[in-house]
Amino acid sequence: MKLLLCMLFCAAAVMAADKTVYDFTLNSIDGQPAPLAAYKGKVVLLVNVASKCGYTPQYSALESAYEKYQDRGFVIVGIPANNFGAQEPGSNQEIKTFCSSKFHVTFPMMAKVSVKGNDITPLYQFLTDKSSNPQSGGEIKWNFTKFLIGPDGRVITRFEPEIAPDSPQVTSAIEEALASLKS
Repeated sequence: MKLLLCMLFCAAAVMAADKTVYDFTLNSIDGQPAPLAAYKGKVVLLVNVASKCGYTPQYSALESAYEKYQDRGFVIVGIPANNFGAQEPGSNQEIKTFCSSKFHVTFPMMAKVSVKGNDITPLYQFLTDKSSNPQSGGEIKWNFTKFLIGPDGRVITRFEPEIAPDSPQVTSAIEEALASLKS
């Protein structure tokens, strides 16, 4: 019996270690299933966003980065969440209208989810799990936390909200990840 339990536990641990962001599907901001596997082979920046946050102006830098690098295999995925100070209270349609009219967002936007707490979406449960992602795991602290994902679907690094998308740290990490696409 102990051997069977050990085998089951070990198999579960191996399966968890093999998981990537490509194993998750969110809904697009328009309500359609959006499997993250659609981004296989690309460099992805996942960002939990909010419309009424002090960091909301980062949408401009996110859009600029997307425009600059999208032709090289880079995509940004905006994931609205209302977990911090009720700073994303709107419906998906209101969020979409806000992002396109105020910041001219063209990168993919997902439907609003929860990024922490009892109702955390499975993607963020995975991203913040220290056993799956020891270097970048840990609870989301605020809006505009950024996860850089490599072409293999694994987390490369995490940037906290105060690190702007156009900072040298983020830009060099994106460029380094994109350079790996050529090899």
